Amino acid sequence: MSVLDEIHEQPAAVDRMLERNSGLVADLASLTEGATHVVIAARGTSDNAARYAQYVWGARNRLVVGLTTPSLFGPLQSPPDLTGALVVGISQSGQSPDLVEVLAEAVRQGRPTLAITNDPASPLASRAGCVMDLAAGPERGIPATKTYTTQLAAVALASLAFAGDDMEPLACLPDRQQEALDRAADLEAAVDVLADAERCAVVGRGYHISTVFEWALKLQEMAYLVAQPFSAADFLHGPVAVVDEGFPVLVIATAGPTFDQLATLAADMQERGAHVVTLSDVGGVPGDIVVEMPQVEPWLSPIVSAPVIQSYARSATLARGLDPESPRGLSKVIRTT
Repeated sequence: MSVLDEIHEQPAAVDRMLERNSGLVADLASLTEGATHVVIAARGTSDNAARYAQYVWGARNRLVVGLTTPSLFGPLQSPPDLTGALVVGISQSGQSPDLVEVLAEAVRQGRPTLAITNDPASPLASRAGCVMDLAAGPERGIPATKTYTTQLAAVALASLAFAGDDMEPLACLPDRQQEALDRAADLEAAVDVLADAERCAVVGRGYHISTVFEWALKLQEMAYLVAQPFSAADFLHGPVAVVDEGFPVLVIATAGPTFDQLATLAADMQERGAHVVTLSDVGGVPGDIVVEMPQVEPWLSPIVSAPVIQSYARSATLARGLDPESPRGLSKVIRTT
């Protein structure tokens, strides 16, 4: 199975994940009882799913959510006090020893634990009081695709469970993802911007910080492009100075509270002479090339956009004469300590 096959399998994978975990709502709801904050352990692509959790669980559930520093639990042997924390591990394989040790320490300190993984028999899952099975099936491609998207959907499901809300808002996701893939079937003009580029900036804000970092990561690992991810606010506080004539800027400007700022930024980058590719679900958005996607509730938009940015990164890799199936120096499971 190719990376492209796995990208196109995502609507079905998300549907499976939602069905597989529908019976966990009560268990998930109980995890936040008495919790004052959430600590998440993750690496690589899973870190970007954790960034999504920071915004979703923060905005919708009013929880303070932080990404832990696994080396404190491993080489430095100085684990912090986890009093009041719900401790979450997010990992495709559930194999990385440093992430497993974070959950093991949480258990030693008597804290509630949640594992979000594609292997419910993994070491990470064995340390967790509650396990969300991504149910993505085997992911053979080295770049994470369907496991990332199901992680986002799992975070969204957990948010609704934490709040005691109905799961209905998630029912549309497989159809919206399929529509997004259909709209993004031809990305040739959009990826031509990166065919000969050495670097680019990827800019967004809010819920799409996860998308910004994941889009940049996919371009780094598949297309070997120096892609820098930025919050729009941070970008304007200095890094914008790198933008000159012909510099590629990828902007995520979807409906919601951050749309006006991102649309203005895209227009400003065009005035500077940048090559601007805008990913949007709003008509008439600024950009030299606009990649369209269907509109959903703003907090769910990263789940719908995920297959699009993956397709874009794959197409850009091919445009640069590279093989998206075999990123150099990478393997499917990376064990860090």
